[in-house]
This record gives sequence, C-alpha cells and structure tokens, in this order.
Amino acid sequence: MGVNPAQPFITLNNGINMPQLGLGVYDVYGLAAERAVMKALETGYRLVDTAMFYQNEREVGNAIRSSGIRRDEIFVTTKVWQTDQGYESTLKAFETSRKKLNLDYIDLYLIHWPIKAKRKETWMALEKLYEEKRVRAIGVANYLVPFLAELESYSNITPTVNQIEFSPWLYLQDELTWCEQRNIVLQSYTPLVRGKKFNDPVIATLAKKYGKTPAQIILRWNIQLGVSTIPKSSNPKRIEENINIFDFQLEGEDMTALSQLNENFRVVEDPMELL
Repeated sequence: MGVNPAQPFITLNNGINMPQLGLGVYDVYGLAAERAVMKALETGYRLVDTAMFYQNEREVGNAIRSSGIRRDEIFVTTKVWQTDQGYESTLKAFETSRKKLNLDYIDLYLIHWPIKAKRKETWMALEKLYEEKRVRAIGVANYLVPFLAELESYSNITPTVNQIEFSPWLYLQDELTWCEQRNIVLQSYTPLVRGKKFNDPVIATLAKKYGKTPAQIILRWNIQLGVSTIPKSSNPKRIEENINIFDFQLEGEDMTALSQLNENFRVVEDPMELL
C-alpha cells in the first residue's frame, strides 16, 4: 500500500512541532507492541503514544532504538497513572517511565486521568519536569471543561495537549472550542471507536464516495478538524491503512455530516462519572 509521507505537523503552544497523526499502543504487549511500533516507524509514523499503565514502555523504547531513525525525529508521549499521582510520586513515576523507555528525555508527558485531590500537585510536578527540560512539553488527558477550567486557575504553564476520547459519535464541541481558544491541541484517542460504528450508513456512503475505508474517513475527519489523533493498532495492514489518509480531502458538506453524528457514544469511561 502506498503511503503519502507528507503528513502534517502541529506546532504546540511552546513552539514544539508534533506530528498530527500517531500510533497508540494501548492493550498491546510484549513483542507485539515492539513489532507494531517498528512497523509504524517503517511506514512513516513519527509519533508514538504510550503510558505507564500500558505496560509496554520498554518495548516502545526498544523499537525506537532498533528503528535506526534519529531520536529527534520521533515524538514520544507517555503518561502518569492514577496510583502515581501527587508531586513527589509523579516525579518518581516520570523517571521510571524514562528509564523503561531508555530515552534521555520524553517529548510529551501527560496526566492520564484527573484524579480528585491530586490534580494540582500532579500538575506542579509536570511544570517542574518541563522547567528542568526533562520533558519537551506537558499536557493532560481526559480533561473535560470543568477540569480544564480548574487547571487554568492554578497553572503557570498552559498545557500543550488535551488527549480525550473524541469521534464523530462523541463530538465534544465544548472541549474542542475551549482548547482552540487557548491554543491547546485536542488529541483524540479511540478515534475509530474500536470499529463499533464502521457500519454507520453515513460512513459507508463516504467510504464508497472517496474510495477509502471507514477508518480512513474517520481519521481524515479528525485531521481536517485540526485535531491530532492516535489510532491504536498492532495489525500491519491497519497501521498502513491508518496513515494513508493524506491523498484526499473531505468536502465541507461531508465534514458537516460527520460532525452531526454525535450521540455521546463512549467506549471508555466518562471522566465526569468515574472520578
């Protein structure tokens, strides 16, 4: 499958460039994780998103070093998990992740979930990591508007990225607008809703119209919205398919049709209910 290598970058609010499309590696373990990252890098991906909770940081690091690609050409994201949040424990968790990845620095470090009573001290630890240049950018994940507003009340540094569940069926306009107004990149995880909506008639019609797969239509919608997206796959064919979205453009009416599919459909817990 031919891949268009000219994938776009997004300039974060601190001037750092981040690839708009990346590989997610949630629920991929051991050699499968290492092979997925290797395949993605060979295919043209330059953003890899992992987390302490995913238990594959070591394999991600192995693949990066084995790829032969210069470290400064690969953008690596990892995250601090719930049980490690708090000021000192976050600093310790960061160093544990960095050592597992076996990298001199992390490109983007995120708070994985907005844990009650620990959000402020965890964020302050991220600010310290950033100020000490141990990480190139800091951000949050699963932060809906109430959490973002709270963060704004005490943060000294604006997050560069907010990674949330986001799709045509979970079109979080308030979060998208909030982030756009503050130059925070919205990054969508589970953008393909684990294939549960591939038979949606709107998606099927557009896939036929553009000669693309349902996954490619959904990912292209993200890209044209200016959203960063990190589809997860360990399947070599799917990894290729997911990046092969830069040779077509959705028309305005089709973008609108996709944005009107919202039904608050989630495949991951709602942060407002979980915490």
